[in-house]
Amino acid sequence: MKIFRLIILILHVGILFLLLCTLLNAYVPPKIFPWFNLLSLGFPVLIVTYAVFTLFWLFSWKKRTFVFMLAGLIFISPVQRWVNFSSGKKETADLKVITFNIKAGLMGASDIEKYLNNANADVIMLQEAGKKVSVRDMNVVDKNGILKVFSKHKIIDSKELIKSDYENNNAYASQADIEIRGKVYRFINIYLEPFKFEKSMVKVDGLKEEDERKLKNIVKRLIPVFKKHQDQIESIKEGIENSPYPVIVMGDLNSVPNSYEYYHLSDGLQDAFVKAGKGSATSFHDYKFPIRIDYIFTSKTIRPITYKVDRTVKFSDHYPVTATFSLNN
Repeated sequence: MKIFRLIILILHVGILFLLLCTLLNAYVPPKIFPWFNLLSLGFPVLIVTYAVFTLFWLFSWKKRTFVFMLAGLIFISPVQRWVNFSSGKKETADLKVITFNIKAGLMGASDIEKYLNNANADVIMLQEAGKKVSVRDMNVVDKNGILKVFSKHKIIDSKELIKSDYENNNAYASQADIEIRGKVYRFINIYLEPFKFEKSMVKVDGLKEEDERKLKNIVKRLIPVFKKHQDQIESIKEGIENSPYPVIVMGDLNSVPNSYEYYHLSDGLQDAFVKAGKGSATSFHDYKFPIRIDYIFTSKTIRPITYKVDRTVKFSDHYPVTATFSLNN
C-alpha cells in the first residue's frame, strides 16, 4: 500500500506541475515554447484527475490533502472558464448578441436562418458564414464570405483586421462600429486559423503504432497553427486597443480557455461566460470531449447579464452562443 500511495503522490505532484505550466501561457508565446499551449488542450482531464487524487488523500486521512487543496485554489479562475455557476443578475438587459460558427450552412441553412430570424438579437456574428444565410430586417457587413455581421442598429463603419491569403494565413477578423441608442460600440468578429482536423485523424483505434502515428501528426499540425495564432492575435489586439469605443469581441478562436490565445485576446476585457454563465461553456460538439472555442469578451464598462450555449441547436458542429448585456453605466 505504501508503494501504491507513493506512485499516486508522484503522479499527483506531476499533474500539479503540468497544471501550473498551463498558467504560463499568459507569459510565454507559442513561437518561443508552444508546449504550454498544447497542455491547455488537456486542462479538463488534468484538473479532474487532480481532484480525484485530492479526494483519494482526503479519504485516506492524509495531512497532504490540505496542501493539495490549497494548491488547487490557484485553478479556480481557470476552471471557471470551462465550467461556471454565476449568480443571476437583477439588471434589465438592453443588448442581445449571438456568435455562431454555422459551417457555411452545410448542415441546414434554412434551419439556421429560421433560428436567427426568431432569436430577436440586436447583433449577430457568424463565422464560416458562406452565402446561404441571411436575417430579415437587419443591416449586414459581408466582405469575405467567411464572416458576417448582422445588426438591427446603424453600422457606421467597418474594416477587415485579418484577410486570408490561403497559403500562409487562413484566418479572418473584422470590426464593425455600430451605433446603439446614441452611443457607438466596436464589434469584432473573429475566426482564427483552423486546425482542419477530421474525426478519423484524432480517433484512437487501439493499435499502438497507428495511434502513435496519429498522435505525432496531431502535434505536427497543432504547433504551426499555435504560432500563426500568435501573429493573428497581435493584429486583432490593434483593433481593440486603438478603439475609441467600448468593445465587444466575439467569434471562433479555435483555441481553448487557458491558452495563449485566450489570455492575450481577453487581456483588458472580461469574459462574459465567467461573469454571467452557468454550467459548461463547451461550444464545439463534434468530438466527445469538452471543447470551448467560441467566446464573447467585452470592455468592462459593458455588464454581462446572461450567457447561454444553446445546445438545442445542432445545425453545425458548433452551438450558438447567446449573451445579453446592460449598456447603462
